[in-house]
Amino acid sequence: MSNENPSTEMRTETDSMGEVQVPRDAYYGAQTQRAVDNFPVSGWTMPPAMIRAMGRVKNACAIANRDLGKLTGSGKNPLTDAQVQSLIAATEEVIAGKLDSEFPIDVFQTGSGTSSNMNINEVISNRAIEIDGGDRMEETKSIHPNDHVNMGQSTNDTFPTAIHVAVASEIDNQLIPALRGLHQAFVEKAKQWDKIIKIGRTHLMDATPLRLGQEFGGFARQIELSISRAESAVTSVLELPVGGTAVGSGINTHPEFGARVAKVLADQTGIDFVEAVDHFEANAQRDGLVECHANLKAIASTLFNVSNNIRWLGSGPRCGFYEVALPTRQPGSSIMPGKVNPVMSESMMQLTARVMGNDQTITICGATGGQFQLNIMMPVMAQTTLESILLLANGTKAFNEFCVTEMKANEEKCESFVEQSLSMCTSLNPHIGYEKAAKLAKEAFASGKTIRELCEEQNILPPETLKEALDPWSMTEPQA
Repeated sequence: MSNENPSTEMRTETDSMGEVQVPRDAYYGAQTQRAVDNFPVSGWTMPPAMIRAMGRVKNACAIANRDLGKLTGSGKNPLTDAQVQSLIAATEEVIAGKLDSEFPIDVFQTGSGTSSNMNINEVISNRAIEIDGGDRMEETKSIHPNDHVNMGQSTNDTFPTAIHVAVASEIDNQLIPALRGLHQAFVEKAKQWDKIIKIGRTHLMDATPLRLGQEFGGFARQIELSISRAESAVTSVLELPVGGTAVGSGINTHPEFGARVAKVLADQTGIDFVEAVDHFEANAQRDGLVECHANLKAIASTLFNVSNNIRWLGSGPRCGFYEVALPTRQPGSSIMPGKVNPVMSESMMQLTARVMGNDQTITICGATGGQFQLNIMMPVMAQTTLESILLLANGTKAFNEFCVTEMKANEEKCESFVEQSLSMCTSLNPHIGYEKAAKLAKEAFASGKTIRELCEEQNILPPETLKEALDPWSMTEPQA
């Protein structure tokens, strides 16, 4: 079963297993085509961020091998300086996204990512030959996918290295800036709405008053903590397995190779990547990625909570809370004219549910996928983690831009609930005691009167004392 169009012109490529028909103009070769044929599963190819990261790892490996004199040394098929530069130039095109169409392999492939590693080796090899002025269609590869592009490497150390680079880069460049933008928006709302008194709610029931600005200050702090969790998520994947080759022993690579590659990647990305402390752990286990995604799950939980609270605050407009007016983004019903729904909150709640579900996939892959010297569930870990980051980053930006920044406070509605609340009696506890205050609350509820009205009728406290005790503003802060 093949994913190729029958009308596509083909060429014959050869690998260690024999001949394979490959699309004539493709930069990839036989091993990529075998994987395309073997895994017609989901139609999900490796995310662009992962392709760029694989290109970046190959670039760093080529630079390290160049600087160590390995590519131009006395080994099999040494390259010229010009060929080395062509190889590096080809990796740069992958990083720039110029060859994205050359990576057709399904995510659900060999568990080490060998298919994708050979995919990128073949693409870089053929493109480098072309840049060097050679014929990439020739059977003998002057810049070889294994001997040169993959020099000093194994899929088992470079593929997880690429996962770490992709994940850290996307969190650093996409998710953290999005969270910072949302945090700032909540800080501004908290300041803007600090004088608006509203009723608090616990168990979805009336509680004592607070200020709308305090409530949104709490949201701001939640997002501030999410930023810290995102930074911790990056820290979880800073150690890079590269240099361990097949099982962690470093066979067929230079002793300095891993450290040099990590330094190139750190210099290029501005992220503090380092060589793994123990290559046997780094090749075999993906515990760092499990920890990383656990932080993403916590961020998702926060974003679900905040967006759902805002959905409740905007409920109505006449029969709900409606303490905050949410922006009208689109018609909300195909049958009820004029209905408008909290669509941005709903979008956020769905995408964060997906991220929380993704965490189960990562946990299972981390726990059961790593037997002895290799985890064999890495491609889906890469795709799933990058999906979570993409959803959180894009969802946060959209929620901020299309909901939070455009929200308006309904000051009149906020204040009207305060006087009606039975929990106003809480501030009477120091004056009349809990039992008598509870009796007043029950009587107020039964009669439909406010706490203030009952107190005045029954002369519970002197007028000035009562006024001071039932001052909503004083209830929003601790009292000496």
